[in-house]
Amino acid sequence: MDIKVLGPGCTRCKNLEKIVYDAVAELGVNATITKVSDVVEIMKYGVMATPALVVNENVEIKGRVPSKDEVKEVLAKY
Repeated sequence: MDIKVLGPGCTRCKNLEKIVYDAVAELGVNATITKVSDVVEIMKYGVMATPALVVNENVEIKGRVPSKDEVKEVLAKY
């Protein structure tokens, strides 16, 4: 599973990154987690509001910090 956290490095983006790491650990899934902070790269996903969560190149959540349970539900789809 390829997971990307999109965001320039704001507090909300860092919070999402921590939630993603925690969710992956709790689920025990094999995942590569990448933080993408380059604005040009972020815009390639059509994301105008950060933070955003991308799983296997699909934008799943954008513009807000979801709960860990919501992230786990998203990851469980993959």
